[in-house]
Amino acid sequence: MIDIREILATARQTSLTPHVVEKDYVLGWMLAGIYGHEDLTESWIFKGGTCLKKCFLETYRFPEDLDFTLRVPEHLDADFLKGAFSEICEWIYDRTGIEMPVDKQEFDIHENPRGHISCQGKISYKGPVSSTHSLPRIKLDLTADERVVLPPVHVQIFHPYSDAPQDGIEVLAYDYTEAFAEKFRALAERTRPRDLYDVVHLHRNTEARPEPRRFMEVLRAKCEFKGISIPRMTDLEPHRAELEAGWIHMLEHQLPALLPVTTFWDALPEIFDWLRGTVTQPLAAMSLGAGDSLIRERVVDLPTGRRGQSHIKMIHFAAANHFLVEIDYRDKQGNRSTCMIEAYSLRRSQA
Repeated sequence: MIDIREILATARQTSLTPHVVEKDYVLGWMLAGIYGHEDLTESWIFKGGTCLKKCFLETYRFPEDLDFTLRVPEHLDADFLKGAFSEICEWIYDRTGIEMPVDKQEFDIHENPRGHISCQGKISYKGPVSSTHSLPRIKLDLTADERVVLPPVHVQIFHPYSDAPQDGIEVLAYDYTEAFAEKFRALAERTRPRDLYDVVHLHRNTEARPEPRRFMEVLRAKCEFKGISIPRMTDLEPHRAELEAGWIHMLEHQLPALLPVTTFWDALPEIFDWLRGTVTQPLAAMSLGAGDSLIRERVVDLPTGRRGQSHIKMIHFAAANHFLVEIDYRDKQGNRSTCMIEAYSLRRSQA
């Protein structure tokens, strides 16, 4: 298990609480255990907000749950799940020292609104930061009756901690387009703050934004399966007050900085225009110089030292999340100045 100092240092660098960072660390090893289990590795498909964070967008919010669509409905059985996770938690403990007491595991099998069986699981853990007096928990949401439209993909997850396996951690996950469409469908179904944040943030990720027609095909299939209409702006209007009321409470602890809810709500008309095929002229990409490259590594690794590394992560986050960065610096004469920059992207130059 990594030292508590690594958790605290990461918390300082990301401006998050140590408990949020610890959960992110434990989630990574939980995924390693699930996809290292022979019965689950090809039959559980990773999805949801944590999937987006761990598989596709490192500068995303820090979710707290693990959601899966199961290809084998028979796995939705309390005895099977207790046996599988007893093995998984023992495997994790042997490799990391993270404690996940078997007597603290819960699996609630219930009938979902569609009349099929689902499961909510809770796995308690003791990591580098958490106390044994009140163990934090990872929540599992397991279903077997979801419509998976696109073939799932094998993806290496983001796990930027020093004890990461040498070969990384690979999971079976929803295709990015399907994960995006699932979030858009969730916005129509429940319209929670995290759904609004997710849809707008994914749309802003222009480099990975799917072609609108293909996206609509997937979204239409997802909505038809749930028996709902494709969402419209007018469908969301009645929920605005509730979104605004829960915005800070539900999201602030998951992000280094959170923009006001209005900046996300005001982005929705452009997203619905995109869905209708109305093309908005995107910001022209800045041309790269000779030998320059965009920094896309899962861990930004530059020889800057811990403090400089923290500054680089801050600029990386700002570029991906539409924040300004105020830089405080001194010139050669020692005069102090400040400058506000609009971070566009993080790049490595040939020099």
